[in-house]
Amino acid sequence: MPILVFVESDEGSVKASSLEAVSYAAELAALQGGGDVVAIALGEIPQTELEDIGKRGASRVLYVNEPRLKQGIIQAYASAISQAVEAIQADILVLAKSSLGDPVAARIAVKLNAALASNVTALPDLSQGFVVKQSIYTGKAFSFTEMQGDKKIIAIKKSTLPVKNDGAPATVEQFDVHLTEDDFNISITATDKASGEVLLPEADIVVSGGRGMKGPENWHLIEDLAKTLGAATGCSKPVSDMNWRPHHEHVGQTGVKVSPNLYIAVGISGAIQHLAGVNSSKNILVINKDPEAPFFKAADYGVVGDAFEILPKLTAAIKASKN
Repeated sequence: MPILVFVESDEGSVKASSLEAVSYAAELAALQGGGDVVAIALGEIPQTELEDIGKRGASRVLYVNEPRLKQGIIQAYASAISQAVEAIQADILVLAKSSLGDPVAARIAVKLNAALASNVTALPDLSQGFVVKQSIYTGKAFSFTEMQGDKKIIAIKKSTLPVKNDGAPATVEQFDVHLTEDDFNISITATDKASGEVLLPEADIVVSGGRGMKGPENWHLIEDLAKTLGAATGCSKPVSDMNWRPHHEHVGQTGVKVSPNLYIAVGISGAIQHLAGVNSSKNILVINKDPEAPFFKAADYGVVGDAFEILPKLTAAIKASKN
């Protein structure tokens, strides 16, 4: 049976987390002994972007060019994707766990009477049923859940598997959906969108600052390092509370939860609430002049020293290595 993958886009570009979902589906198909991986894309996306999804493991892309879907109405997304599941007779839907993916997956699960597992961090164990590994308690533990039923929905956590890049361009097919007025019975009156060259949920590297930066006038040191690394910028809750940085950069339990390959914490003490938002990072580097800072206990690498001396030297060294 084919596996369907919902791919999200932002301003015409497919999100990196969705490309990882396609690669996950390809690995899952191979684990099950073969089968088509089909992606579904909604909104305005260039043909080349759609074809490139094939490099990640999809053989086909169903493209829904419905202008009303640009509004981002969750019910409409759920209806369109549900119709695709039925049309290709997929028994598994894979998508990235995200602020859009979570509510869409929940609605599809109800529509199709499907089993839903979110925050999945590995390929399923098929030796005794269909058992998935999920991250729970803000990354402090894992659960192993057997998914039952004919249809399954898997929402994977970022950085679960490497993204494939060895496939052939996908065949793009126009997919027509039937949407009713009920699918659009909610109006979006305003959208507050995070800005920046690299957005936090998609970033492979995040550079965050805390109160140790002493004020917003020093944030150029964080931004310079982030730009050199091609990273997103973040901050601790006290920093956003003091309006040094915008609230969409707040990383932590009550802010954005991140799972980058590298998280660099500068001048952040390491409160439990902040750690809950970053403990899924593959590598954590802490820079702090206080050797007793709690963050060092969670760090893979630590530098004890003055950030105002270390950051310019680190940025300069990285630029030199690139040259």
